[in-house]
Amino acid sequence: MSQLAIDRLHAAEVQSAPFPHFYLEQSLPPDEATTLIRSFPSLHKGGSFNIEDVKTSEPLRRFVEQFDSAEVRQILGEKFQLDLTDKPMMATLRGYSRAKDGRIHTDSKSKLITVLVYLNETWPAPTGRLRILRSGDDMEDYANELLPGPGALVAFKVTNNCWHGYRSFKGKRQSIQINFLTGDRAKSKHQFFHGISARIKSLFR
Repeated sequence: MSQLAIDRLHAAEVQSAPFPHFYLEQSLPPDEATTLIRSFPSLHKGGSFNIEDVKTSEPLRRFVEQFDSAEVRQILGEKFQLDLTDKPMMATLRGYSRAKDGRIHTDSKSKLITVLVYLNETWPAPTGRLRILRSGDDMEDYANELLPGPGALVAFKVTNNCWHGYRSFKGKRQSIQINFLTGDRAKSKHQFFHGISARIKSLFR
């Protein structure tokens, strides 16, 4: 079972500017990151795919389930001063970046927190690196540029100015996106996720 590095998550320092966010270069041990990378589903089209709509490996699903735990909810909630106790959680996967992807944007107001976990073996390309931006109209005006390497994690609070994006990149770019939502907008998906989680766990009792 691939384990999220809880100690590193606890210790991560939130940067308040230009909006609350933090970055971990490695969110799980390297060998476990390799396992997730190798078992990541082949997604050759752009866009996001709900995890329940994609055939995924057991290690990947178990890793995602950890974000739905009371412990991780509490850690993230404290870091961003939010109560995530009963908030719906949604998980989506991306496997391929189109040239048009990565344009400057903020996340929708239905989201409270966004967590991105990158599952790429290496990242030598100068483009495709997530930028934490100071404005919504200049990709070069960035506070941080984050490498989407093996097991890298970035989390941020969704605000009116949470501008982010990356310079155009076309090719394989694998990531898991976890969102905690404001309310019932994704309630059915959250319940379905819980259903899958329960069935997986029942196999190992």
